[in-house]
Amino acid sequence: MSLTREQKIGGALAATAYTLWGVAPLYFKQIQQVPALEILVHRIVWSLLLLALIITVMQLWPKLLGVLKQPKKVLAMFATGALLAANWGLFIWAINNGHMLDASLGYYINPLLNVLFGMLFLGERLRKLQWLAVVLAVVGVLQQLIHFGSLPWIALVLASSFAVYGLLRKKLAVDAIGGLFIEAMLLTPFALWYWLGYADSPHANLLDNSWSLNLWLLAAGIVTTVPLLCFIGAAKRLQLSTLGFFQYIGPSFMFVFGVFLYGEPLDPSRLITFGFIWTALIVYSSDALLQVKKRS
Repeated sequence: MSLTREQKIGGALAATAYTLWGVAPLYFKQIQQVPALEILVHRIVWSLLLLALIITVMQLWPKLLGVLKQPKKVLAMFATGALLAANWGLFIWAINNGHMLDASLGYYINPLLNVLFGMLFLGERLRKLQWLAVVLAVVGVLQQLIHFGSLPWIALVLASSFAVYGLLRKKLAVDAIGGLFIEAMLLTPFALWYWLGYADSPHANLLDNSWSLNLWLLAAGIVTTVPLLCFIGAAKRLQLSTLGFFQYIGPSFMFVFGVFLYGEPLDPSRLITFGFIWTALIVYSSDALLQVKKRS
C-alpha cells in the first residue's frame, strides 16, 4: 500500500473521528431526560465491555496484563481515569443543560492549552506564532472577565481537564485502547456503586425503561469507542501536525448545533471571546502549516 493511499486513509479516519466527536451532542440530547451522572455511568460500563471485546479480537491481553503488573502506572491511570470521567460528566451536563456553545469554546481552546502545557511541562519551545496564538486566547478570555464580569468556566474546565489528561497520558506511554480499558476498569466499581446505591431517577432501572431508551443507553459504549478507534488508525498514518488540522471539526459542529439547531444565545461577550479564539487558531494553524512545508 503506497504512502499516498495510507495518508488518504488516515485523513478519512481523522475526519470520521472528529466528526463523530462533533455530532456526539446529538446523541446526548436524545437521552437528556436521564441525569448526566447516570449517562456517565452507562458510558463507563458499556465502554468497558465493548473495549474488552475489541482487546480480545485484537489479541491485546498479554500487552495489557504487562501494564497491570505495574502498580505505580495503574495508580496513575486511576488518576487519569478520574480526570477523564470528570471531563465526560461536565461535557454531558453542559450539552443537556443549554451550554453547547461553552463546550464548543472549550474544545477550541484545548489545542492552544496543549501547546502551552508542552512548553511548561515537556520542555518544548514555542515559536513566535505559537506565542501569539496563546496570547490571543488569553486576551479573549480576559476581555470577557474584565468587560462582562464573567468567565467561561465550563469551557475552561473542559479544555484544561482534557489538556491535563492528554499530558499525563503522554507521560504514561500506554496505548490508547489498553489505557482507556484500564481507566474504565478502575472506574467501573465506583460507577456500579453509584448506579446500584444512589441513582434514583425513573430511568435508573433498565427493566423499567422502554427498549428504545435502553438501546440509546447501551450505545454510550459505541459513542465512546468508535471515534477513538478511528483516531488511533489516523494517528498511525498521519503526522501529529497534520492530524491537528482535523481537530476543529468537532467544536465547529457543536457551535453550529448550539446556535442554529438548539438556539443558544450568542451574546456579545461570548461572540468576542470566540472571535479571539478563532483568530488564535488561525495563527496556530498557519504556523503548523509553515512547519509542514519546511519539513517537506
